[in-house]
Amino acid sequence: MSRVEGLTANSSQFTLERKPFRILGGSIHYFRVPRAYWEDRLLKMKACGLNTLTTYVPWNLHEPERGAFNFEDELDLEAYLRLAASLGLWVILRPGPYICSEWDLGGLPSWLLRDPNMKLRTTYPGFTEAVNSFFNQLIKKVVPHQYSKGGPIIAVQVENEYGAYAQDEEYMAFVKQALLSRGVTELLLTSDNKDGLKLGGVKGGICVLLSITVLTSTISFPHKPQMPKMVMEYWTGWFDLWGELHHVFAAEDMVAVVREVLKLDMSINLYMFHGGTNFGFMNGAAAVGVTLPKPMVTSYDYDAPLSEAGDYTTKYHLLRNLFSLYHTQPLPEPPSVQERRAYQPVVVQQHLSLWDSLHFADKRPVNMENLPVSNNNGQSYGYTLYETTITSGGYLNSENNVRDRALVFVDKHFIGVLDYKTQELSLPDGKGKRTLSLLVENCGRVNYGKTLDEQRKGLVGDIKLNKRALRDFIIHSLSMKPGFVNRFVSRHWTSMRQRPSLPGYFRASLYLNTYPKDTFVKLPGWSKGVVFINGKNLGRYWSIGPQQTLYVPGPWLHRGDNQVEYFRQIHTCSFFVGVTSIYMIQCT
Repeated sequence: MSRVEGLTANSSQFTLERKPFRILGGSIHYFRVPRAYWEDRLLKMKACGLNTLTTYVPWNLHEPERGAFNFEDELDLEAYLRLAASLGLWVILRPGPYICSEWDLGGLPSWLLRDPNMKLRTTYPGFTEAVNSFFNQLIKKVVPHQYSKGGPIIAVQVENEYGAYAQDEEYMAFVKQALLSRGVTELLLTSDNKDGLKLGGVKGGICVLLSITVLTSTISFPHKPQMPKMVMEYWTGWFDLWGELHHVFAAEDMVAVVREVLKLDMSINLYMFHGGTNFGFMNGAAAVGVTLPKPMVTSYDYDAPLSEAGDYTTKYHLLRNLFSLYHTQPLPEPPSVQERRAYQPVVVQQHLSLWDSLHFADKRPVNMENLPVSNNNGQSYGYTLYETTITSGGYLNSENNVRDRALVFVDKHFIGVLDYKTQELSLPDGKGKRTLSLLVENCGRVNYGKTLDEQRKGLVGDIKLNKRALRDFIIHSLSMKPGFVNRFVSRHWTSMRQRPSLPGYFRASLYLNTYPKDTFVKLPGWSKGVVFINGKNLGRYWSIGPQQTLYVPGPWLHRGDNQVEYFRQIHTCSFFVGVTSIYMIQCT
């Protein structure tokens, strides 16, 4: 089609090429879906009757170290945009720099927190300089894919939900100018909840409502009555937290609200249409009070119309029936469902004690983000082991300086757990010098709220024994990156015939003699840890639920031997002989 006038908001309806246009959108994040399945998920979106794809851009994945950018493989944003265009989908891009999205630190890179005075999401020079550097790389990749250049991008969101944060009156103008000055020419959007709409807008941009729970025809928008109305995130479900119940939003109730939105001539974006997975350590945490973050689970299924593994749900079929009424042509037939398979249980064959792996680690007594590792960008994710010498027993008090969960050992014997709720442990008496070890897990940084500046991990202050601050810590950085795990290849792994020492690494092999299919990992009795398959971090596992399996995409497997590794933190009771298998199951 000819490109004369892109998406505009100068009347009661959006227009595209000066013709009325209703955005029927859905969110699918490329960074939560294996690249091999991008096309499958977008085809299913198209077949449901949606015409617009929305996606965030995660700064912390694209610039994991300051000045080191990654836009390749699973992070090839341009390939994702080209794919959307080839399938006839428009795109609303939400580049941040902050995205929320139940993603670690709302998508902001942890190395920003190395600055003790950092003020995130403000015009603080240390933050704006970093944003400018990132946008210099990102926006030049985005500009050629705008509608005016023949691409699919019809609108760009300025930051995200800033009205709920609103720490700096000049900040939104800074982000807007950062986009415009680098060549963004399409319609600008801002997205906020009802209370934040007046604080999060930008001059010349259109404000869209973040979400609604109960729809009424009296929804107020802080702009001219004759401007179009849009629900930017109609929540099709909700995220889950470790230790809580799985969230389910009844399909009939959800579709009923979508139907009413459409009857009011409003545009809509379904968040999420397909949630995918928080692979690795990228899950965020919910801020509960000031000092009690609760981490999200690995799955981002979200009870969305397409499940975590890309399956059709009742919501999908009901929405497809509804959206078909808003198309003059029949919708495409939905693609077939990806086949899954249950494989034989994988028997764990070898283990490596954490204590035997420590000579690989870096040692400095500072918090995680300020460790002199990763080219002086600090440690972003994983675990940090703090060790010092003690000469007595007594009461160990964390002073609430553990971020987020520490396993405590004395001479490698497990004593207990320190976290936000448990801040004191009794250490047994003993003779002579003994080693006190605290294995601290970063469970996920808060992704929303006004405590973003406080999300440093590890030990962030003193740990006291009998009211005296401990000193002379040696710190081991256990980042759990693929490269970190691969360093153990040459180590002497011990046969499972010997009693495993925990924490530790466990290794098994999954042999496939056919073309690999999707599957799920189930680890009954394995308590808590992280699973890797062929070097890819599937995410965290924790028996407290609600999540009890980890999704394994078929494209991440191959014929022949597949290496399965599991880092297990500790057992909650005596290790028993039966816990030596990892199960590959076919979930529905």
